[in-house]
Amino acid sequence: MTDLDRRSFLKGSAAAGAGAAVIGGPLAGFLAGPAVAGAGRDRQNALRDVLDLRDGELRLSLPEGFQYRSFQPSRRGASALVLDDGARLPGRHDGMAAFDHPGSHKVILVRNHEENGSADGGAAAGDGTPVYDSAALGGTSTVHVSYDGIVDHSYMSLGGTQMNCSGGRMPWGSWVTCEETVNGYDVGDDFTRGSAPPTTYINNKRLQKTHGHIFEVPSAGGATAEPILNAGRFAHEAVAWDPRGRALYLSEDNFSFPSGFYKYVPPEDPMRAGGLVDGGDLYMLKVVGVHQADLARTQADGATFDVEWVKIDQPTFDMGRPAEGDPPAITNDEAISYVGDQGRAKGAAKFSRLEGTTYDHGLVYFTSTQGGVADTPTQPNTSSGFGTGFGQIWAYEPRAEKLHMLFESPSREVLDFPDNVTTSKRGTLVVCEDGGDRNFLRGLTRKGRLFDIAQNKIAAQINDEFAGATFSPDGRTLFVNIQASQGLSMAIWGPWGRIDV
Repeated sequence: MTDLDRRSFLKGSAAAGAGAAVIGGPLAGFLAGPAVAGAGRDRQNALRDVLDLRDGELRLSLPEGFQYRSFQPSRRGASALVLDDGARLPGRHDGMAAFDHPGSHKVILVRNHEENGSADGGAAAGDGTPVYDSAALGGTSTVHVSYDGIVDHSYMSLGGTQMNCSGGRMPWGSWVTCEETVNGYDVGDDFTRGSAPPTTYINNKRLQKTHGHIFEVPSAGGATAEPILNAGRFAHEAVAWDPRGRALYLSEDNFSFPSGFYKYVPPEDPMRAGGLVDGGDLYMLKVVGVHQADLARTQADGATFDVEWVKIDQPTFDMGRPAEGDPPAITNDEAISYVGDQGRAKGAAKFSRLEGTTYDHGLVYFTSTQGGVADTPTQPNTSSGFGTGFGQIWAYEPRAEKLHMLFESPSREVLDFPDNVTTSKRGTLVVCEDGGDRNFLRGLTRKGRLFDIAQNKIAAQINDEFAGATFSPDGRTLFVNIQASQGLSMAIWGPWGRIDV
């Protein structure tokens, strides 16, 4: 076992700074285990190279006793890039959720495609696909698959969106997908212009709609392709629904600028309305007594903050299409901070690149990809994004209105840029890495034990990120994506209880 000096998980010490307190309440269970500072990752979960049951190739390392099968979204015998509805599959698989398939031994997966760019009439769509913007290249695909990764049916469930990064599984049977962009006909091109072929690179003049919204995609189909505008126009990353407080929590991954943590309160209960309703109120998290608290900086172990919510007066905007030959009314940099700046003017907190978000037993967990410990000459953070750390994991307690810093990585060897996150039935956090040096799936137990679940071993793609980790409803299979230009999904199963997942 490598003895790594890492920050302990909820040691219970008092936090530094205004509004801080010692963790207790529903998080007290995290304190039940032994002190783990310096313990490193658990030896019993040492990974072994395991061959893919699909074709015998090496793609993952896993703990002893685990197996997996990778799959493309089409049925056996069909082209791997064409879905059953005739749509060509987008790449860059990202966030994903698993739902029961009624009356069968299968799972319905709804999966994001983080495709940027634009093309005239280029939206990924098949027969019957609801399309938002005919020039946008992202969207969601839906796959019916067995627990061991054999595909039965696939189709595009939403087209014409852009940069569908992550999202969240809703208890009424829907996936909410998030656009991590503010591109649109009304704003200047974003920083990725020119990074793709000229026919598809960022050219916002091609776009027919504004982007930077969230959309609901029912697991059984029937998406409306209508955005929830009052949930904000910003670089959405992920969402989580709190069924007790009847609020949607939203993370923002504003790469070059401070990010915020948001709450959308719909005008009707989705469990009664049958889905999210537009027209509600958007709020942004603020630390009580601290104007623009900088939570991207390193935090004391076990730090807890009392928080409140400031209302966003203008959650969405449309600057209008400029006249032919005129520049857009607003730059992309101005647009991407338009909503967040309103909250920060009222004192909202600043985070670094908020990403994966999930709800479990009264807590909303979310990750900060570059928050925490500042880089050093021996451990440089070479990313140009806002934040100089290697990642933080936070938990928000809605009933008490308290924010808890659960874990802060001291180096990329311990945890490297945490991204998508989910929870197992026993409450273990499963965290996808999006770093630049051999990406892993990590587990973090309620007793503060950090360990490895899987490593990407695809030879030409070893630094491609894990994304979209989601358990089948019975907890038997973990589905996860490898994000690449031609993405790949995997089903992983084995003795989860043996490794505390």
